[in-house]
Amino acid sequence: MLLRRGLRMGGGCLRYPNHLLPRTMRMSTSYQSGDFVKIVEVGPRDGLQNEKTIVPPEVKIELINRLASTGLPVVEVTSFVSPKWVPQMADATEVLKGINRRDGVGYPVLTPNLKGYQAARAAGADEVAIFAAASEGFSRKNINCSVEESLKRFEDVCQKAKEDGVRVRGYVSVVVGCPYDGAVDPKKVAFVSEKLLEMGCYEISLGDTIGVGTPGKMAAMLEEVKRAVPVEKLAVHCHDTYGQAVANILMAIQHGVRVVDSSVAGLGGCPYAKGATGNVATEDVLYLLDGLGMKTGVNLANVVEIGNWISSKLGRRNASRVANALTAKASKL
Repeated sequence: MLLRRGLRMGGGCLRYPNHLLPRTMRMSTSYQSGDFVKIVEVGPRDGLQNEKTIVPPEVKIELINRLASTGLPVVEVTSFVSPKWVPQMADATEVLKGINRRDGVGYPVLTPNLKGYQAARAAGADEVAIFAAASEGFSRKNINCSVEESLKRFEDVCQKAKEDGVRVRGYVSVVVGCPYDGAVDPKKVAFVSEKLLEMGCYEISLGDTIGVGTPGKMAAMLEEVKRAVPVEKLAVHCHDTYGQAVANILMAIQHGVRVVDSSVAGLGGCPYAKGATGNVATEDVLYLLDGLGMKTGVNLANVVEIGNWISSKLGRRNASRVANALTAKASKL
């Protein structure tokens, strides 16, 4: 199926011919495991949780439904956390119950503890994510407990999920640098990652939460983590604070990682990581991977359109360089 040829802007549609797109940016399900990269879209959760504008639930639901229609295999929906601490996620139940689920698309939600897990299950969640930190300072600021204490909490969540037949994804935050403790030892990242794997997490996403990573730091961290966790179980989650996210993802790809988290229009940040800017933009990741000859099965033109739409809802500029470049080209036709 060819890409759509127009980007809708306001009430009209800009012509968007295929020759402006990378040659291989087409929907595809025929691929070999070595050249396919799974994109985990985190915009509706990790993206919106740190935006200043409170987004109405109906807009979130539309965002999720539209993203799921682009070929994205996973769209992270929301977070079942205390609205006192993350008010942007206060509508978690309404949003999860309101989406139209597509066959073949995963809709995980974040659950920090057993209480959050139970609320998520009551709302219909069939996949959850848990998140630990690789530094003590971040763990205490983020979930108000030590790393060891957090792992104990997650054991309870994973055990209950196993009983319920619910898949669990694990996140490790601040894998190269912490806003409170500074540089993070790769051995600590490997330790936490291995513990999450042992609990039953099917995948471990390694997060450069404040975006201080460089390709060299990313390589050193991955070399250590791969000694503890098979690379096929790993994902990367990069923020773009210093403009290094795409380079760091390239390094991860070279190390064999084939799962990348990203956020449409580069939405988000982290409410507990001062100075952290948005996640790497999904549009930029798609463009990078196409340049490497790798497949994602995701329709770039549709993602650009959605990124422009949600950015207008938030009253902000689309943070994706690729989206802005392609939109500018299309507007001149």
